[in-house]
Amino acid sequence: MDAVRIIAASRCGLAKARTVHEVVVEAWQAQALAEAVGSHLATAGPHEVRSRAEGLGDAGGRSGGTPVFPVSRAGGLRAAQLSEVRDTKATLTSLSGLLGEVCEALVGVVCAADEEGMYWTCVEAMDAADESRDRVSAILKQLAVRDRDPA
Repeated sequence: MDAVRIIAASRCGLAKARTVHEVVVEAWQAQALAEAVGSHLATAGPHEVRSRAEGLGDAGGRSGGTPVFPVSRAGGLRAAQLSEVRDTKATLTSLSGLLGEVCEALVGVVCAADEEGMYWTCVEAMDAADESRDRVSAILKQLAVRDRDPA
């Protein structure tokens, strides 16, 4: 499945998340997707972004390990459905938006975390999503430079 479709499904899942646990699971889903997109672009993306995409894959994998709920309760790992990235810029732009929404949702629920462990899980997830979003922005900037300077 194309990355943009999976990102749209993740945005929908995040919008429907109502509890702290559901938001954390969606944050984990987004990080897994960032890892999958980064890994895909590192091997099959535009040559000039492959090394940065590898860094995105690494950052996306820094999601803190196991989700709070098993993946099966969250409807499965959406990132496992990734088979192609048809439009690199559209994918990265959508992924950046998703990661921003994840950060906003986590800020909104971090105060509702009723236990210290969940609080820190939310904080770590925000940090990971923010790092992934920074890496996506760097790749998008690199693509913009490439497009301005056709060689």
